[in-house]
Amino acid sequence: MKLQPDAIQGPSITGYGPGWIAVNGEQFHASLVVSSMGQRLDWNVRTFEDLQASHFDALAELGAELVLFGSGDRIRFPQPQWLQTLYARRIGLETMDTQAACRTYNFLAGEGRKVVAALLL
Repeated sequence: MKLQPDAIQGPSITGYGPGWIAVNGEQFHASLVVSSMGQRLDWNVRTFEDLQASHFDALAELGAELVLFGSGDRIRFPQPQWLQTLYARRIGLETMDTQAACRTYNFLAGEGRKVVAALLL
């Protein structure tokens, strides 16, 4: 019987707090995108109000089966028209606060899922 969880093959979120997220032990103080397929990208979005369809269009290019949208310190849902490219490619999107998105990302990445976390700080 295996008692240890599988290691995440790509980047893992190793910590978070108000205004920061750590990926593989490195702290970031701006919004970012983390992919279980190995990418860690800056996400040029400062606030929820700055979001546009183009931000979600770029996420559709990363090859994920699911995008976790961390909307900051509280849950706020993106405009449905911003998600058309994701829907057209049959990529799921789940919205949650950023801390929940960090935890969910690690869980799904540990299962070997193709998941992307787009995280607003």
